[in-house]
Amino acid sequence: MKTTKLKQIAQWCGGTLHETDGEVEVRGVSTDSREVKPGQMFIPLVGARVDGHTFISRAVENGAVAVLNANKEKAPKNVPYIQVEDTLLAFGAIAAGYRQTMKAKVLAITGSVGKTTTKEMLAAILNRQFRTIWTEGNHNNNLGLPMSVMDIEEDTELAVLELGMSAFGEMSYLTKIARPDMAIFTNIGTMHIEHLGSREGILKAKMEILEGMNKEKGVLVLNGDEPLLWNQRKELPMETHYFGIDNSLCEVSGSNIRSDNSGVRFDVTAFGKTFEVFVPANGQHTVYNALAAITAALLQGATVENIQAGLATFENAGMRQKIYEKNGYTIIEDCYNAGPESMEAAINVLADRVVEGNGRKIAVLGDMLELGSCAMAEHHRIGRIAQIRKIDRIFAYGVNASRVATGAVTGGMKNKFANFYDDQDQLIHDLRFQAKPGDTLLFKGSRGMKMERILQLFWKDEDI
Repeated sequence: MKTTKLKQIAQWCGGTLHETDGEVEVRGVSTDSREVKPGQMFIPLVGARVDGHTFISRAVENGAVAVLNANKEKAPKNVPYIQVEDTLLAFGAIAAGYRQTMKAKVLAITGSVGKTTTKEMLAAILNRQFRTIWTEGNHNNNLGLPMSVMDIEEDTELAVLELGMSAFGEMSYLTKIARPDMAIFTNIGTMHIEHLGSREGILKAKMEILEGMNKEKGVLVLNGDEPLLWNQRKELPMETHYFGIDNSLCEVSGSNIRSDNSGVRFDVTAFGKTFEVFVPANGQHTVYNALAAITAALLQGATVENIQAGLATFENAGMRQKIYEKNGYTIIEDCYNAGPESMEAAINVLADRVVEGNGRKIAVLGDMLELGSCAMAEHHRIGRIAQIRKIDRIFAYGVNASRVATGAVTGGMKNKFANFYDDQDQLIHDLRFQAKPGDTLLFKGSRGMKMERILQLFWKDEDI
C-alpha cells in the first residue's frame, strides 16, 4: 500500500476521525494485531468467537499509528482512530477507494473451479515480464479481496485477483472493490448450486462481475467449451475472447494433448501464433486452466517465451493436486475443496497415472458439499466414473459415502473394493491395512471434510 493520509482513508469509508487532524500517514493495514508493522493502521474484525477490538492495545504497542473502530465502548485512547459502524464493510470501502487511485490493471479470475490454479499460472507468466502482484492463497472473499487490493503498490503494473462467491450479490460487492479491467471465467460448474438453484443461477451470479467493469474498455476471457458461456457471446457488452479445446471457433485453442507422470504437453493456437507448452500438472482441466492464463497473458502483451517458461515452472497452491512420492507410495493430495467437476477431474488424474508392477489406484474421497438436491445423484455418478476409469479401490467418507460406493458397484466394482464410512478413524485403520507400497492414492473432498487429516494420520504409526 502506498502512503496515504488518514483523512483520505476516513473519506473512503465514510467514518468519523477522532484524536487527529487527519494528517497522520498510513503505510499499510493489518487485521492481525500480532502482525502489525510500524506505520500501519489496525483493522479489528468481529467474528463469532473473537472481537478484534480486544487487541487494539497490542496493535498500538506493535506500531499501529491509527485504528479503525466500531465499538464505542472500546474506543482506543491516545491514538488516532476512525469511528465506523462495521469494520469489515469499512475495510471493503477503503480498498475500493484505494483501488481507484492505482494505475495498475486488474485481471480478475472467477469460475466454479480452477480459479486459484489459473491465477497461479497467469501470475507465473506475467511476473516474468511485468511488475505483478497476485492474490495470496485463496483470498477471494469479502475479507481476502480487500487485503489483496491493499497490497497493490504504486509501481505495480498488473494485479491478478481471484474473486469467489457462493450466493447472489457477493460478486457484485467484490467487483465494485476490484474494478477489473479484465475478467477471466474458467468455467460454470455446480459448486454452491444449493444456494444458487441451477447452473443458470451460477452463471447469473458470476456475471455480476460485469457491474464493476468499464463497458467500453473492459475485456472478457471465457471458456468457449462451456455452452452457458458460449451462448452469451452476442449479449456481452464488451470485448470478449474465447479459449477451448473442442470448440473450433475459439480464438485460443489447445490440441495434441499428451500426458505422462511428469505433466501435460499440448499445442496452442492463439491469435495467429502456434506454439507448444508444458505444464507440470496432469488432467484436461490443467489444459483449460492454462489456456485461460495463456489467453489473458497474450492480451496483456506477454511473449510466447515467457508463457512457456512461466507454465513450465508453475507450482500449484495449497492442497491442490500436489503429487509426490513417500514411503513407496505415490500421493495425489487434492484436499482443498471439491465439487462434481473437480472430483471427476481428480479421478481422471488418478486413472491416467502410470503405475509399476502390482501397484493399484486407490481413491480416498470425501463428500462434496453444498450440492443440495443434486447431492445423491452426483455422488452416485462419481462412483460410476471411478469404476469406468478402472480405479481399483474406493474409500468414501461422509453422509453420501454410500452413494459413491453404490455408484461404483452398480458399474461393476466388487463390493469389497467399494468401501464407505461415516467415521474417519475407521477409514484410516482400513486404509492402512489395505494400501501397500507401490500404490497410488488420491485424497479428495470438500473443505469441510478435512481430508488432510486422513492423509496425515495415514502416515502415523500409532493406533487410531
